[in-house]
Amino acid sequence: MSHPDLNGAAWRKSSYSNQAGGNCVEVAGGFPGVVPVRDSKNHDGPTLTFPAGSWMAFITSLKTGPRL
Repeated sequence: MSHPDLNGAAWRKSSYSNQAGGNCVEVAGGFPGVVPVRDSKNHDGPTLTFPAGSWMAFITSLKTGPRL
């Protein structure tokens, strides 16, 4: 899988994040078939790119999985 050009990407952070920092990720939309992900505290750091279907399965499992 190739990495898309992320210059000018519109990144968004989880609505569960707060202003105090912490362990947050940001995702960028608008890339057909893939979801770019990065550390919200390190905008210039590396990014990971996941197939969109795999990312959706991951998010769905977070929403529907057991609560600990």
